[in-house]
Amino acid sequence: MENFDVVIIGSGLGGLECGVMLSKEGYKVCVLEKHHIAGGCLQSFKRKGISLDTGIHYVGSLSDGQVFNQYLKYFGVLDKLRIKKMDENAFDVIYFEDRQYNYSMGIENFENSLLEKFPNEKDGLNKYCKSLQDIYSSISVENLKNGLLSSGSLNTFSLSAYETIANTVKDRTLQNVLVGTLGLYAGDKHTTNFYNHAMIHYSNIDGAYRFVNSTQQWADILVEQIRSNGGEVLTRKEVTSIEVKDNIVESIMLKTGEKIFAKYVISSIHPANTFDLVEKNPLIKKAYLTRLHSLQNSCGMFTVYLIYKKENFPYINQNHYIYTTNDIWDNFKQTCNGKVASVLVVMQATENSDYNVVTLLFPVSLAQLGPWINTVSGNRGSSYEEFKEEKKNEAIAIAKQYLPKLSENIEFYYTASPLTYRDYTGTPDGSAYGIVKDYHSPFTTLMPVKTRLANLLLTGQNVNVHGALGVTLTAAHTCAELLGKEFLAKKIWSA
Repeated sequence: MENFDVVIIGSGLGGLECGVMLSKEGYKVCVLEKHHIAGGCLQSFKRKGISLDTGIHYVGSLSDGQVFNQYLKYFGVLDKLRIKKMDENAFDVIYFEDRQYNYSMGIENFENSLLEKFPNEKDGLNKYCKSLQDIYSSISVENLKNGLLSSGSLNTFSLSAYETIANTVKDRTLQNVLVGTLGLYAGDKHTTNFYNHAMIHYSNIDGAYRFVNSTQQWADILVEQIRSNGGEVLTRKEVTSIEVKDNIVESIMLKTGEKIFAKYVISSIHPANTFDLVEKNPLIKKAYLTRLHSLQNSCGMFTVYLIYKKENFPYINQNHYIYTTNDIWDNFKQTCNGKVASVLVVMQATENSDYNVVTLLFPVSLAQLGPWINTVSGNRGSSYEEFKEEKKNEAIAIAKQYLPKLSENIEFYYTASPLTYRDYTGTPDGSAYGIVKDYHSPFTTLMPVKTRLANLLLTGQNVNVHGALGVTLTAAHTCAELLGKEFLAKKIWSA
């Protein structure tokens, strides 16, 4: 039996960031991870000695003076990370209706580059870009200076991204181009709110970066920071129950039979999974548990890793979003539910490898994986391998229309479905982005960090905004419940 100030369940990005913040500010922290390696979707794995990234392929707002940069400074990890700024003139390239549209960094450059293609949409583009800026300003470095982690813009959680954009710009093609990266938040015209769209989109426009060699470095550095602050990160420690006494969490039981006592518990795993672990008590009603389990999770992503010798496929410092129909929203949904019709092509930046890795990503619904849902990785049979091979070929056929060398000189490849993601990261249904944030019912699908149990808190991508920055902001709000919002904001600003 051990005693900690804070026990954190799950070592995904949100859990590790909470561990860093609280251990930095003097709390005795322990992070528990059931897998053999920490990191969640930051994990990388090796095939034939080559590192392949699991879930995060690029992040935004990482230039000097930008908000994510400031958070990483506070964590004490920025100068240890190997990162590479993407192509400022075209970090994201959208292929739609057989034409190419480039996203440029910096909101003015972004607006002007699209204005060249849509000269009649000056007012609409200006209004759209101003809307992005207004929402993003709620988490500015200036707000941190004033003791605010965030301010305002909550009303945009109830605005439809699809309708807001359609009411801002008139050109149908431009309406589609502006959501060309909706794969980053599993965009759906019937549910996606404008806040999520704006936060993720503007963050990348602000300053997009890749991690060099692997994203595992980020997880490893966060773990190192926690330990150097006096905290612990323990792997192969699966939580089997959260024990409650007098309506507060008293201890954590592990599959190993160990019991850990804590003053506070933070869960970075899915809220439904969290409360499945909580002992029955009068504060957690059955109706609440039923509602949690009824919430829709976003679709998962199918991943194809193509490995080439560097001379056969040189590094491209861009991401390529390819769509094959005349409606990007429906194209993405069509791919999720059937034949591949849209593909995201990204590359890993490497330093000392003789090989380049090209990653193809596209959504796949759980319904498509029905025959293998109750199987585990490595034991799904030949029909599953045939399914993955078919998906790989469909994706390559689409991508090579714009990147013709993609199908040539492949040294080897590896494929992973949402079931792989589910098995290795513990994400329900292999969902890429957790609980769907529905603008129709924002306060049902947004999770507060506080729970009915006074010393049980939530964090992670299911709570607020998807993506690395969204998870980081949520982690700060979770820790602020213990540290105080103004105190934490000013500490981050002064780092």
